[in-house]
Amino acid sequence: MITLPRALFLGLGALFSAYHLFLALSSLSIPRNPGPAIAAMILYGVATVISLWPTSPTRMPVWLAAFDLAVCVAVPILVTSQLDASKDNGYATWYVAAVGTLMTIAAVRRQQLAAWIGVGFLALQTVVWAGFPALAGLGVIGSVVWVGIAVVISGSLAKAGRDALQFARAEREATEWQAAQEAHVMERQLRLRQTYRVAAPMLAEIVRRNGDLTEAERRECRYLEGAIRDEIRGRKLLNDDVRRQVMDARRRGVVVSLLDEGGIDDLDEPALAAVLGRLAEAIRGTTTDKLIVRTVPRSSKTAVTVVGLRMSDDDANALGSDATDDEVDLWLEIPRPFVDA
Repeated sequence: MITLPRALFLGLGALFSAYHLFLALSSLSIPRNPGPAIAAMILYGVATVISLWPTSPTRMPVWLAAFDLAVCVAVPILVTSQLDASKDNGYATWYVAAVGTLMTIAAVRRQQLAAWIGVGFLALQTVVWAGFPALAGLGVIGSVVWVGIAVVISGSLAKAGRDALQFARAEREATEWQAAQEAHVMERQLRLRQTYRVAAPMLAEIVRRNGDLTEAERRECRYLEGAIRDEIRGRKLLNDDVRRQVMDARRRGVVVSLLDEGGIDDLDEPALAAVLGRLAEAIRGTTTDKLIVRTVPRSSKTAVTVVGLRMSDDDANALGSDATDDEVDLWLEIPRPFVDA
């Protein structure tokens, strides 16, 4: 958020307020009775000190704005009660600039309504006490202008602060989008390299043989096709050990499906390695007909489930049909590491 420099604001406010009190002290001989003027000076000094307190929040509390407004009502009445409106009272009308300063402080501290009410009452009281010409002669117009300038500047700074926050948010979102795109590119390049490493030797052999492959070589191509699908759908369920065990299982006749739905994306490298180690051990040596491995949503204490199914009909198994009932031959839940009980 863009704001006025706090030290500068406090220093200027304190300087102007002290100057008004100095003028009040130097003109105590003008009022018929200096008592009300002294009381007004005390009220103004207390209100200024509280309003300029260094540890106070930027936005003035409502109770303090109400107190400052009450002071701005009381001070003109106290001072003018002992002055002659038909005479030149000199610096005895110090209260005009004092009220303007106090209301400017309120405006800067985001209590614009109280500030406008304060200078509005000052203008009204001046007209009632000394007439319309006194608005210019006593400097009331200047106090109103100062409050107006403070309101405009505060509003401009608040808008600039909101714009800066919006731009910062947009920049952060753009950076996150760019990072996500780079991650997608890196992931795609990694999968392409892995696919090429798996498929390139067999593709080269197919080209060399002009597609004239033996039945065993055709089966090996189907295994490699399954490995390529694993790279697309298995994602983080794969490491070198898991790939090796999945390929061995396929060569034993097991139909393997790996499905990574993002449930283990939050695991760090050691935790992921532990989960994949358990997974490779579970696949090693299994003789089930169908093996389904999938991740579990992050809200669960389980990271990966491994389900082995045995087909009740060998012919249906050979045809890959799902029409017959499958018997659960293996059920394993690999727990999510470092999950509190």
